This record gives sequence, structure tokens and C-alpha cells, in this order.
Amino acid sequence: MPSKKLDFKTGQYVVYPTQGVGKLVRVEEQTVAGQKIKMLVIDFERNHMTLRVPVERAEISGLRPLVSIRKMDEAIASAKGKADAKRMIWSRRAAQYEENINSGDPMKLAEVVRDLQRRTTTDTMNFSARQLYLRALERMAQEFAVLHKIDLDTASDKIEDILGIPKEIDLNAVDVDDEDEEIDEEE
Repeated sequence: MPSKKLDFKTGQYVVYPTQGVGKLVRVEEQTVAGQKIKMLVIDFERNHMTLRVPVERAEISGLRPLVSIRKMDEAIASAKGKADAKRMIWSRRAAQYEENINSGDPMKLAEVVRDLQRRTTTDTMNFSARQLYLRALERMAQEFAVLHKIDLDTASDKIEDILGIPKEIDLNAVDVDDEDEEIDEEE
């Protein structure tokens, strides 16, 4: 079965499954083991990382262009659904969520966001669930931000608004302890 050739252009935003959204900055030729290989050079500004992917391995690695706004809206709509009640131990569920996050697939990211989001102020979330939720939300927000030409924080807020997550639940907020304030004042 012939595979379709992915055609990327310099300046284009792309999604690398395990890293999220990056910008293709150039295509360069490198000599590796005596062979010349064309490499896609992708800059992940947020992670302060540059990735080189051989053109021949781009599809196998899961590198893809951004989805359409319509597809992103479908993913967000699926995240509004009812959480999937999975009857398995947390470590297995967490491993499945991790796999979904690293897939780079917006629908799988939406599944993680849907299953882990807190819908009321009384819902509780353990630390690892919170971290998985925030990573999945950030990956969705990265693509959403580029598609809508907004910054990442605004994209995260907008997605959570669409999902109807109450404002009282701010998973990104950092509580300042009274002790921390006293230490700052002494310095």
C-alpha cells in the first residue's frame, strides 16, 4: 500500500506527537554515515528545543500539519461529552492517557481532557491526574492557539470556557502561602 507523501513548507506550523506544535524553520541536508539525508528542522519555541526529522521518516514519526479549525472544533465538542467511566486501576488508565497525549491526535487529547476535567468546584483530582489533564489541555491549546492566532494562555482559557469548566477551578493558579510572603518581605 503506497503511503502519501507529506509536503511541508518552511514557516509552516506542524505537530510532532510527543512534543506538540512547532514551526518548520528550514529543510537542510546532513551527511550521516556517508549518506546525504534531507532533514526537516522544527523549532519548538515553548520547549526551547529544535528537532531534526529525516524527510523519509516524517510520516512514520507521526509528524503532521495542523488540523483544520473544523476538526479542532469537533475535538473540543467531543471533550464536552460525558466522561468515560473506565473500570481499571489508575496506573493503567494513566498509561493510556499518556499514550493518548503522545499520539498528537486531537480527538485522543480531547478524550483525556473529557475524562479528567473537573466539572464542579467539589470535584477532586489527584496530582498525576491534574498533570495529565494540564498536558492534554496544553497540547490542544497549542494547536488551537495557532489556528486562531491567539496566545497559549488565551487558547487554554477559551477551551475551558467552551467546556464549561467553572471559573472557580483554576488549575493554573498558584496559591501563595503566608510563609512565602513573609520570606519575600525579609529579603
